[in-house]
Amino acid sequence: MKSVDKLTSAEAEKELDRLAKEIARHDRAYHGADAPEISDAEYDALRRRNNEIEERFPLLVRADSPSHRVGARASDKFAKVRHRVPMLSLDNAFSDEDVADFLGRVRRFLGLKDDEEIAVTAETKIDGLSASLRYENGVLVQGATRGDGQEGEDITANLKTISDVPLRLKGKPPAVLEVRGEVYMTHKAFAALNKRQEQDSKPTYANPRNSAAGSVRQLDPGITASRALNFFAYSWGDISELPSKAHSGMLEKFESYGLPVNPETRRCETLKDILKFYHAIAAKRARLGYDIDGVVYKVDRLDWQERLGFVSRSPRWATAHKFPAEQAETVLEGIEIQVGRTGKLAPVARLKPVTVGGVVVANATLHNEDEIARLDARIGDSVVIQRAGDVIPQILRVILEKRPKSAKPYKFPDTCPVCGSHAVREVDEKTGKSDVDRRCTGGLICDAQTVERLKYFVGRDQFDIEGLGGTLIELFHDKGLLKEPADIFALTEKSAKVAKVLAEHRAALSEERRAAGGKEPAKTTAKKKDEGDGKQVENLMGAIERRRTIGLDRLINALGIRHVGETTARLLARRYLTLNAFLEAMKGDNALEELQHIEGIGGVVAEAIHDFFDEPHNVKALNRLLQWLTVQDMAAPAKSSPVSGKTVVFTGTLERMTRQEAKARAESLGAKVSGSVSAKTDIVVAGPGAGSKLKDAQKHNVQVMDEDAWLKLIS
Repeated sequence: MKSVDKLTSAEAEKELDRLAKEIARHDRAYHGADAPEISDAEYDALRRRNNEIEERFPLLVRADSPSHRVGARASDKFAKVRHRVPMLSLDNAFSDEDVADFLGRVRRFLGLKDDEEIAVTAETKIDGLSASLRYENGVLVQGATRGDGQEGEDITANLKTISDVPLRLKGKPPAVLEVRGEVYMTHKAFAALNKRQEQDSKPTYANPRNSAAGSVRQLDPGITASRALNFFAYSWGDISELPSKAHSGMLEKFESYGLPVNPETRRCETLKDILKFYHAIAAKRARLGYDIDGVVYKVDRLDWQERLGFVSRSPRWATAHKFPAEQAETVLEGIEIQVGRTGKLAPVARLKPVTVGGVVVANATLHNEDEIARLDARIGDSVVIQRAGDVIPQILRVILEKRPKSAKPYKFPDTCPVCGSHAVREVDEKTGKSDVDRRCTGGLICDAQTVERLKYFVGRDQFDIEGLGGTLIELFHDKGLLKEPADIFALTEKSAKVAKVLAEHRAALSEERRAAGGKEPAKTTAKKKDEGDGKQVENLMGAIERRRTIGLDRLINALGIRHVGETTARLLARRYLTLNAFLEAMKGDNALEELQHIEGIGGVVAEAIHDFFDEPHNVKALNRLLQWLTVQDMAAPAKSSPVSGKTVVFTGTLERMTRQEAKARAESLGAKVSGSVSAKTDIVVAGPGAGSKLKDAQKHNVQVMDEDAWLKLIS
């Protein structure tokens, strides 16, 4: 994998696209299904590389960047709980230098002197399932998972079965106290659970984290009660009053209320103390009796925490210092080329299965042909892999001394393995350099791209059409029933044709089983077969019909616009609110300029959206689709502060807060902070030294106020 400092702008853009999709997939697997495909270290390395690229190429930061995301959407199995205060994730540190940088960022944001002490509360990072406990007047009234950070699952009944979780608090807690912490399983309890599973001839669990997450998300609380689970409290969300002015003091209060707090928690006053605690915990990690994957540092002063606030998915006042990843040696048995929905030819290494960090690994990413050439990876090579860097693990290096004499250099294909079209590496006109990825030029004639686009369209975060999975999409496409999204809804008028295709498919599968000598399912009458096919068609038609009403954000996401995912789609929907307003804006002469001025959408994303609507066949396909749909308006943001929905510009010198702090505070109150003044600007906050922006404000008749007036307005 090419180092970040050697990436071209085009390469960085492509990799950010890949990372956004891969990380989103793993968020769904980890938080939504309790079935992670990669280790925490591997996942962290994915996010770290994404952040490093964004730091070097700030203009390429995507609106659907993983740095804006937390967790995954709550499962439909449970009632939903809307978190009054978002349950966010943490940024990560991977070295002593990263920790020093974290403290430096805190100092700069708060405008502190270099020698001013920043005390932190340091605690072990438990590898379990995040959960919140809401107490009212000391009584537990609700428990929830983190979910996507905004909305979780109601698992109150399950959490009440955990002996560590008090149903009633001691002492005099705040009238409202939402406690946040981690549900986990000890090594001893995990071993006992797997022993019972073996005795009952049931599958064993991969690790304590999966066991804890799966146990607490059971529909039957009795199953949860049968598992030995524990809970550590480490923070809070919604609270009626703060009984302490320090994070460490809050944890002491938690203990006085009867809540379990991790004993491996320390207040550290210097960087030296922090790192000493980290290395001490690392040394005793194996003896703790439960899994941890690092140490968390939180700024101890709560008034500083409030000032620091949050970025999109994490607090500025905390970071997680993670432990390093694991490696293993295995054999590269083959290289397979997969074609994605954007035409990208992605090489995947097929490996001799090997266990790394408790997980069996059989595949690894090779990213692109440049990476294969850099590694000089050949089929038959012995390779070192690391579970720390992709949707599937990455190959770090080839062990040349073990290379078979018969191993030949790998030749990357220059034609699409699906449609046979020429596969090219586009050349960046600005730099003259080739794109890092090779892509099929087949476009709409390439079945791989057509089918994958349709699969994406019906996916969970898009139209979510139950029963119309990848197999049926491939079947209907092969039979000429599906070529574009509108065809999906046209199926409701072709139920007889659909029934015939399904019957023929079932008969073909039955014939294949007979030819292969396989066992036939129990015989059924022709009448029952017809009834079964009819029921499947009826259910499918009903599922499609139910999705004819769709939210604006989900529709935009489903269009498959390059660089536009769930987060960007929601951002666009919140900006325009209605389908008509969105489409009219996209048709306007100033569409590109308007997109570029939307907070959170960079130039690359804006151009991709503009290019999509500038292509006539895309607009025609969308118009055909809209004939079948009723698109719901996006709810307008709640008016929760005097500056909600207003566009604010800061100019000149701010004397009572840093510019970064002022921007964060404004955005937290629902305002949009812009870097330039236009007729759409609502407020200009001008400090000493204000220049051209102040003149622009006067030109456009925009309200101007000084810093004191601004603080009074938002107080």
